[in-house]
Amino acid sequence: MDKFSNHVRNILHGFFLTLGTTIAEPSTILPLIVNYFGGSSLLVGFFASLLRGGAIVVQLLAAFQAQSYPLMLKYLRRVFLVRFVSWFFIGVAIVAFGDKYHDLTLFCIGVGLFIFSFSAGFGAIYFKDIIAKIFSHKFRGKTMAYRQFFSGFGGLISGTLAGFILEYFDAPQSFGYLFMMSAFIMGFGYLAIGMIDEPIKESVSKREKSFKTFLSNSWTLLKSDKQLQIQLKTFLLAYGYLIALPFIILDAQTKISLDGVAIGSLITMQIVGAMLSNFLWGAMSGRGFNKRAANLSILLQIVAIGIAFFSSELYEYMFLFFLTGASIDGNRIASGNLILALAPQEKRPIYVAIQMNAVSFGLFFSMLGGVVLHFFNYTVLYSTTIIVLFIALFFSFKLQDREED
Repeated sequence: MDKFSNHVRNILHGFFLTLGTTIAEPSTILPLIVNYFGGSSLLVGFFASLLRGGAIVVQLLAAFQAQSYPLMLKYLRRVFLVRFVSWFFIGVAIVAFGDKYHDLTLFCIGVGLFIFSFSAGFGAIYFKDIIAKIFSHKFRGKTMAYRQFFSGFGGLISGTLAGFILEYFDAPQSFGYLFMMSAFIMGFGYLAIGMIDEPIKESVSKREKSFKTFLSNSWTLLKSDKQLQIQLKTFLLAYGYLIALPFIILDAQTKISLDGVAIGSLITMQIVGAMLSNFLWGAMSGRGFNKRAANLSILLQIVAIGIAFFSSELYEYMFLFFLTGASIDGNRIASGNLILALAPQEKRPIYVAIQMNAVSFGLFFSMLGGVVLHFFNYTVLYSTTIIVLFIALFFSFKLQDREED
């Protein structure tokens, strides 16, 4: 375990994957592309959700199949091939049809995103299991912190690269070039992780006769494991920051002048906060303090939302977004390591799938925030967010750090 070569390959995978996928960032570039081809705001939202969360619904099916696999890498490589082809296909379709056939182009983009995102549901289960096998509990936190740091760095580079291509090539060809180029960039990451040294899993589960039986057994497992229930409550409610986050910049717009430079600085501060914080999260996880990392990251979210109550200057909002970026990566490391440490080796894919499916409902908290803001005001919005986060913090103190068997 803990081979340096595997550590480097894990980092390279994260760096190149983020560098490639940020080309179609759901909050900026992807909406521009959809809007150019005449897509409605509903389609923009659908594509953004598809890119972010389309993998969720197939993860239980992936876990059902993967629980009996002693080796995962060959299946992960197949996922990589599918994702590369689907992403490259989007670029080809834009270049080939974009000028004349806008509806067909949008259809092809949707198909490509569908295949790219849903295949990730299988890839996430395989990847988590491999990471659990090749890194010890304490070292895993360090390598994932380094991975997230360089992923953030890749995101910064990606924005510059996308801006260059959009500036020097005309639309829609520039959009197509973005996807085709980024497919090859992601390919370097796929090659890196695809050459990882994977040991054979010594303990595997016998697959149930049907997926229905698997779902029934998963529900029974969830009801019997109190610590798993606590983890689900903690990290689902830790997404509570999303109740307010999308609307903070709208509130800021009424208090300060938000030009392009100001908006760019807020985005940059969130990325920098995520990058730099990984030195802290990696050190804490490396000492086995994943529970404390969860406590601290949720507390940082509470502080960030608290700052939103009183912010009236750009630097205050920059600090707010810095803390937000730091807390998001802290939660990611803590939740990932705690579930892998909790799960028995033979049940690891099932535990991972249960947590990822349950916690993913937190991605829809922004819809709740929109309802609250529609009927009330920012004070009620921020107060609601902080209450939810305090409940998450309460549950996080019941988490248990433990070594794997």
